[in-house]
Order: sequence, then C-alpha cells, then structure tokens
Amino acid sequence: MDELRRPITIVTGAGRGIGASAALHLARSGHDVVVNYLRDHAAARQVVDAVQTTGARAVAIQADVTLEDDVTRLFATTHDTFGRVDCLVNNAGATLHIGDLADTPVATIRAVIDANLLSAILCSRRASQLMSTRRGGSGGAIVNVSSAAATLGSAHEYVHYAAAKAGVDALTIGLAKELAGEGIRVNAVAPGVARTGIHEAAGAPDRADQVASRIPLGRPAEPLEIAVAIAWLLGPEATYVTGAVLRVAGGI
Repeated sequence: MDELRRPITIVTGAGRGIGASAALHLARSGHDVVVNYLRDHAAARQVVDAVQTTGARAVAIQADVTLEDDVTRLFATTHDTFGRVDCLVNNAGATLHIGDLADTPVATIRAVIDANLLSAILCSRRASQLMSTRRGGSGGAIVNVSSAAATLGSAHEYVHYAAAKAGVDALTIGLAKELAGEGIRVNAVAPGVARTGIHEAAGAPDRADQVASRIPLGRPAEPLEIAVAIAWLLGPEATYVTGAVLRVAGGI
C-alpha cells in the first residue's frame, strides 16, 4: 500500500492492553500509528517496534490526554510527523479502584472520570477541528473504547467508571450526529472483561478469571478480539456505520 494513502491513526493509551493490541492490528490492516502513552516510555517503545515490524510507520508520543495543552501537542506532533490525522481511537482509561462508591475516594472518582470521559471529549474535540470537511479537513473516523459497564452499572465494583463510560456512549451518539455531514464517522466498542493490566492497576490482578463464570461465553476477552472490532469500525467496510456502540462482551 502506498504509505501516502495509509490512514494516520492516533491510539491513546496504547502502551499496553487493548490500546497496544489495537495499534498493532491497525498497522497490519494498513494504518500508520501514533502510540500515545502517559508514563511508560519503554512499553510504548516496544509497541512502536512491533508496529514497525509490519512495515507500518509508528511513533510514540507522550501526552496526558486529560489536559487540553497535551492533547493539542499530541495532534500537532502527529501532524508534524505524518502530515495529517485521519483516525482516532480513544482508548485511554482506568478503573483505579474496586469497591462500593461510598468507599471510593473523591480524588479517585475525579481521576477515573477524567481518564475515561474527559480524555475522549478533549481528543474528539481536537480531532473534529482538524478532520471536519467544513473546517478544511478531509474527514476521518473516531472510535471510542467504552465498556459493557456503561449499561451494567458495575455495582460493588466501580460505578464511577461505569458512569464515565455511559458518558462515552452519549458522546459517541451525539458527536456522530453532529459530524455526520462533515465527513467524520464516530462509533464505539464496548468490551466486557478482558485480559489487560487495567485490573492489576485497580488492585485485582486475577479479576478477569475470577469473574469468568458470569460471562455467557465462559471466558474473558483477549485484547485482539477488541482490536479487530476497532479496526473494522475505522475501515472501509463500515462506511455506513456511525453512532453505533458495538458490544464485544462475550454475551454480558
């Protein structure tokens, strides 16, 4: 594929888990990839190296996507490196805590809402400014990584996270309508339980296997199973799909 015609795709939180898998699968599907990360440069560098083995171009860019200035810099650096931005995957997120809401510190609640919802809003806002055909862009596509928690509520686990992901679903639906006439499609994937580091970061490294019995398919998802859904929503087979929240949750 002519590299000038390869989509340039930013994946936030791409140093591990679903984000890392999405970056690699998108590269294999014909994208050049920006691997956004918050702190772990070594992990992001490993993802870049893996992407480059596919023949795709890749760069790691540190940015805290909960901060407007960092988001502006992320997109500016992408544009300086590749000349444009075609697609965005809003994957950055965290649960940070497992327990009843009454036992969850307010600082943790704020951090989770910022990481999961505010980051998607800020990145989508900047992507809209750059991609919109009405504003001089050439169009594009956005995929938000939501969660089955958005409709399940996740009582006694992380209702603050579930509430943030419900906001992501609302963002997806509303922004899809707002940008439909400006050449930008907006969709979401809603994973269920997946084998990623998000559980370990919340203090429950074995959670994916512990809750497997709740899942109709009987097992957690592998990150690649989410990544392929992301790639499909960004790709040419989904050109009539916008405003969709695609549940990839094993039946829950």
